[in-house]
Amino acid sequence: MSIQATIEEKLQALAPAFLAVENESHRHAVPPDSETHFKVTLVSERLEGLMPVKRHQQVYALLADELAGPVHALALHLYTPAEWQASGQSRPDSPDCRGGSKP
Repeated sequence: MSIQATIEEKLQALAPAFLAVENESHRHAVPPDSETHFKVTLVSERLEGLMPVKRHQQVYALLADELAGPVHALALHLYTPAEWQASGQSRPDSPDCRGGSKP
């Protein structure tokens, strides 16, 4: 199973109304077909009443194995259904890679 598929499967524990897991590795200085950089957009009622840090902690706990190993970067965009609706159902674009050690 790919790392992306594993992330998608594990995040089902949060009962998402919407889930998008995007492999952004190709935008970074990594070998072709890498699975190291991901962006997650997740909408769930289970995030209701939680501050952003608590939301992130829930995702980190679910993805602990991936974050300890192959996943180098994880951008999280976590919304309640009302927040997602208010956002126009869009999340921010990821910034371009700056090449790691480049200033």
